[in-house]
Amino acid sequence: MNYRPPRWLPGGQLQTIWPALYSRRVFGSKPGYLRQRWDTPDGDFIDVDFLRYEPAAPASAAPRPLLVVFHGLEGSSRSHYSEAFADLAREQGWACALPHFRGCSGEINRAPRAYHSGDHAEIGWILARLRSAHPGVPLMAVGVSLGGNALLRWAGEVGAHAAQSVDAVAAVCAPLDLAAGGHAIGRGFNRQVYNRMFMRTLVPKALQKLGQHPGLFDRRALLSARDLYAFDNVFTAPLHGFRNTEDYWSRASAKPLLDAIRVPALVVNPRNDPFVPAASLPRQHEVGSHVTLWQPAHGGHVGFASGRLPGHVRAMPDAVAGWLAGRAGLQTGVRAESAHG
Repeated sequence: MNYRPPRWLPGGQLQTIWPALYSRRVFGSKPGYLRQRWDTPDGDFIDVDFLRYEPAAPASAAPRPLLVVFHGLEGSSRSHYSEAFADLAREQGWACALPHFRGCSGEINRAPRAYHSGDHAEIGWILARLRSAHPGVPLMAVGVSLGGNALLRWAGEVGAHAAQSVDAVAAVCAPLDLAAGGHAIGRGFNRQVYNRMFMRTLVPKALQKLGQHPGLFDRRALLSARDLYAFDNVFTAPLHGFRNTEDYWSRASAKPLLDAIRVPALVVNPRNDPFVPAASLPRQHEVGSHVTLWQPAHGGHVGFASGRLPGHVRAMPDAVAGWLAGRAGLQTGVRAESAHG
């Protein structure tokens, strides 16, 4: 990806914050979704939003290729990158599914657990169900940030069996080394801005979970947590089978399994991402032959704004979808204005 930021948007912090808040996400109307609630094998549920086409396709229409988008930490189908990918899918005539991790669809889930960065079993279950519902069509999956790490973790865990569910996968701004990313977000400007932003939603949702399941964790310890490290130590790690934060960050990271991936996989990491230190990024000799690394100098964390003020965020989705489509045997067109900064 040869991304060049516009002159009015210098630096990784601005390239992260501005696109999420102000840049255009779509080139047409805001995408509409149809929501399905799926019961999980353990008695819980997730909500999956499907791109709605107006007018609806006739029953005799050929099945559409499917793009699956996994969101990041505390994201949803309405995150800026989710709407940009859905807008792209609509332009290309693809179906698009946007699964929500547990508790991220606007309603707290039922089970005494939530979601985490290495939730590869959940990824595998979702993709297998989508493949079953969309047989015989290209199926491409992209994960953003946390969703990207979980997606690559799944692809590495199952190896050649991943091809039964997907034709190609991509991860954008995934914290492949969770310890490096976790420590980065806990320092300086990141701690004051992004850490606080995540804690404002994570802590209330954890308290809702405690209300559902009294005694699940130490309420006082949760309320004293001031960063993701402490939050993961009290909540995320023990609820999902990890000893503590260090164990969670180590065992859930996708980086050690990148050489085990056996389907086409694109890994996009800007080198100025405030959440993902450049020194922690994988090098070519650390990944398998099925993995392509894109590590542009700029882009921030899921930013990639292009064009004139206020910019748009379609440069990255267009580039990623073009790569995925090529591996899935599809033709796709990229907007001219999306190709340049």
